[in-house]
Amino acid sequence: MQIYLIGFMGSGKSYTGRQLAQLLNRRFIDLDNWIEQEAGLSIREIFEQQGEAHFRKTEAEAVRKMAEELSAVIATGGGTPCFHQNMEWMNANGLTVYLDTSPEVLFQRLKSGRGHRPLIRSLTDEGLRAYISQKLRERTPYYQQASIVYAQKTGGEAVAEDLAHQFSNITGH
Repeated sequence: MQIYLIGFMGSGKSYTGRQLAQLLNRRFIDLDNWIEQEAGLSIREIFEQQGEAHFRKTEAEAVRKMAEELSAVIATGGGTPCFHQNMEWMNANGLTVYLDTSPEVLFQRLKSGRGHRPLIRSLTDEGLRAYISQKLRERTPYYQQASIVYAQKTGGEAVAEDLAHQFSNITGH
């Protein structure tokens, strides 16, 4: 069974996913990195050259290809659950975990690394705060459909360890 980590950009999906995969002895897959390798382009280049609609279609196809992996922890993109019935598909084909992160923690994490993220690259601090607020309002109904909602308040929690413990309680392993 796949474990899909979902949540807003900057919520720690890749960081937590790597740790969780190691703790659970599973393969880790970063969906965005996988798409970049398959396309031979960066996510930024895909957005610039082919547009967001093409990226979202490619992303949905990639999520479905991940079902071929055995026992992987998959870090999805922040928007992945919101397009092409991806949330419903992930829930039907694995365990989804929403890394629920406060807007302030997201802002602090994203403000210094926004140059690497096509959707926020040109935003001012005020624009970034507004973007986070708006997108969280739009995406939270999708995120809340996750099998597990893990609330991160400070951003310093031992998320992977906590989740590994929860999974062992659920599965008995």
